[in-house]
Amino acid sequence: MTDFTSTDHQLMTRALRLAERGAFTTKPNPMVGCVIAHGDEIVGEGWHRRAGEPHAEILALQAAGERAKGATVYVTLEPCAHTGRTGPCADALVAAGVGKVIAAMRDPFPRVDGAGFDRLRAAGIEVRSGLLEAQARQLNCGFISCVERGRPWVRVKLGTSLDGRTAMANGDSKWITGEASRRDVHLWRARSGAILTGANTVLVDDPSLTVRLEDDTAFVAPLRVVLDPGLATVARGRVREGDAPTLYLHAPDARLPRDFAAQHQAVPVARGVFDLHAVLKLLAERQVNEVLVETGATLAGAFLAAGLADEVLLYVAPVLLGDKARPLFAGLGIDQMAQRLHLEVVESRVIGEDTRLLLRSRELA
Repeated sequence: MTDFTSTDHQLMTRALRLAERGAFTTKPNPMVGCVIAHGDEIVGEGWHRRAGEPHAEILALQAAGERAKGATVYVTLEPCAHTGRTGPCADALVAAGVGKVIAAMRDPFPRVDGAGFDRLRAAGIEVRSGLLEAQARQLNCGFISCVERGRPWVRVKLGTSLDGRTAMANGDSKWITGEASRRDVHLWRARSGAILTGANTVLVDDPSLTVRLEDDTAFVAPLRVVLDPGLATVARGRVREGDAPTLYLHAPDARLPRDFAAQHQAVPVARGVFDLHAVLKLLAERQVNEVLVETGATLAGAFLAAGLADEVLLYVAPVLLGDKARPLFAGLGIDQMAQRLHLEVVESRVIGEDTRLLLRSRELA
């Protein structure tokens, strides 16, 4: 819409920035920010901090107090109209006597999906939506993906040399990228609902797949997911250590070791290859909104070939590894130029000595 004012844009931008503060803690709930104002004077604001705790609108109303009456509310997602672990935000806004609600987007979650707007309008409150909607959808791409597509948003993370290599021929990959890039990866891990890898990566690299931040930033530990058809990795590996939960996905006919206590679940496997659609459906049922794939060329290529890699997070180091080193992706089956896969660069940023590229398929860019 084109008739929102500059103040409207400014305050919704503020609400989006507030929402981002919950990136590491709100999962599986969406990130939401709220600003309450009279004109350009902010009288209250808040953001959703953690699932089960007050929503952004409630915190903003508490901050505004009596000044919420007649005010305009800027919120990044339609106020909820149902009772979950907290009460309906739409009812709280009505009770506070606000004059107008401007939302960035409608909530696609079936228990809301316009019901919040309807409740506000029924109480005589003016409601408008669509302000900075693209930014709001990107903020909660995982939540929206699970609701609208039935699967999480998939982000494939890789570190590469300038000549597109991810490891030496013997598998050695420590370290292609610099320390700054490795620190940056932990921020992406922290916002993810799950970190997914394959059995070969566990056997060769022995990753812990945990979040390690330098300060006291709060986060909800992501689920560690290992795709292991025959459960070859369960007797070893740092992926079982620490407080973060671990889930093993295996073939239906896999033999479970005696006294195997880890979380596990069978997923269809054909000729040793997982049904990745089934894997993502299972993770969505576990309320995983965003998946960070940290694995080798074969599994990374499988996600890309299946059209399931929504984003590629690529750290490019200014080094060369040579043509005997391992490639970024394997198994894409590209034989002709016409078959090439098109990716759009969404963001490019220098991280230490490396360059971080965020790429997305043209259909999603």
